[in-house]
Amino acid sequence: MTDTRNKFKITVPATSANIGPGFDVLGMAFSLYLTLDCERLPAGSALQMTYEGEGAKDVPLVAEKNLITKTALYVLSTYGIASLPPLKIHVTNPIPLGRGLGSSGSAVVAGVVLANAAGNLGMSNDRMLDYCLMVERHPDNVAPALFGGFVASFLRELEPEELEPSSIPRSEPTRNGAAQPPTPVTDIGHYIQLGWAKEIKAIAVIPDFEVATEDARAVLPDMYERADVIYNLQRIAVLTTALSRTPVNADLIHKAMSDKVHQPYRKHLIPGMAEMLEKITPKTHPGVVGICLSGAGPTILVLATENFEQIAAAVQDIFSQQTNGGIKSMFKVLDVVHDGAQTEYFD
Repeated sequence: MTDTRNKFKITVPATSANIGPGFDVLGMAFSLYLTLDCERLPAGSALQMTYEGEGAKDVPLVAEKNLITKTALYVLSTYGIASLPPLKIHVTNPIPLGRGLGSSGSAVVAGVVLANAAGNLGMSNDRMLDYCLMVERHPDNVAPALFGGFVASFLRELEPEELEPSSIPRSEPTRNGAAQPPTPVTDIGHYIQLGWAKEIKAIAVIPDFEVATEDARAVLPDMYERADVIYNLQRIAVLTTALSRTPVNADLIHKAMSDKVHQPYRKHLIPGMAEMLEKITPKTHPGVVGICLSGAGPTILVLATENFEQIAAAVQDIFSQQTNGGIKSMFKVLDVVHDGAQTEYFD
């Protein structure tokens, strides 16, 4: 349905992916939101964009360079719309950049939702997922950001010609000179929302350094031992059910959150991570349910039911001790939220 009301607000949650053994599979949405406050301007007006929050000094505010608006331009261009309608957009971003909390995935989702609202495209959430995955090829981040909750997802294998539109959001012409890039194929990603025990919250301990996703990917092997793959498959099957059960079985969940596919190869990128995984347990710290790397890191994610501040302090202490106080960190206690990206309209 077309909605031309003057103002609208877009909210997109932060996410964590690669939960425990769920590398490139499991993700969850958090009560930490990227927001876009938008107002339609008179015809002929220039786009006005302002930004506050994480990365405010470095995030570009030019439509063709900002990830949110660049993604929106890409989506609109596949509908034959050359530019964003005249808008005033104020972005508020509390999601730390480059820390493993899905900041880029949330920005891509925000861009697709922005295009849908500003262009009155009427896309379904499933269709918006296709567009998100043409830009951000990790459904374990964009699916929970778009749909909310605790989500398992996968990509279907695409033929080379199906990838021809390019995974890079664009507003410029395609390589063959056409003004309108080909429309993405359908059903690129598939997902299911899993159950979640309401007693469990997430503690995100966020150090003051970044780990680039490319660097974190580069340390992973091209081939895995069969035993390591079986190890993860066994645990992911148990974990996805255990996290939905009440009363919470902390010992079972903690064991099921072990991983041999990505965390062992990335531990040298995050000082103290190996010690955290070994020492932060339900037995040593009551309330702990599980612990893992958030996304590609460096944020450490602890699932817990109580004693949140004490648990966070224990992780922070290890960060500090490993570097003689050189690494500072902060923490956020977050709920897993079951609503994903939202658009609210105002008169």
